[in-house]
Amino acid sequence: MEYLGYGILGFAAFLWFMAMIFGLIIAFPWGILGLIAILGLGILFIKVLAERLTNREDDFYDKTVEK
Repeated sequence: MEYLGYGILGFAAFLWFMAMIFGLIIAFPWGILGLIAILGLGILFIKVLAERLTNREDDFYDKTVEK
């Protein structure tokens, strides 16, 4: 049941994101500013995710520290 909820939430977020992208394209040329901002946030998100996946110190503390 939990996975169904996550799936529906993910699908809704995808649709919202696509509507936002299409709306910014329709609002050309002012929509380009929003697309540039989204691109910048996406690049930063990928950077943070890559750093987290390759950081051994975070993995060590995640496995050894009691919660």
